[in-house]
Amino acid sequence: MDLLIFLLVGLFAGILAKVVMPGEDNEPSGWLRTILLGIGGAIVGGLLAGILGIRAYGFIGHVIIAAFGAIVIIAVGRALSRRT
Repeated sequence: MDLLIFLLVGLFAGILAKVVMPGEDNEPSGWLRTILLGIGGAIVGGLLAGILGIRAYGFIGHVIIAAFGAIVIIAVGRALSRRT
């Protein structure tokens, strides 16, 4: 059950991040990539929230922190891809 909740948080966070920062038509996207983006966002967002002393409570709180981390991942990825 915890794995299912983890994947749902990743999916919702990835979707929310993609809504906030929509990509170009040539950027790949799909369900698996969205879930992986959300999971990576959960890791990055959790680290940043821990450094800043922010705590998440409940499903929505975890999705928001994971989405923030996913937005950071998207922004850094786009900044690095434009440099090359």
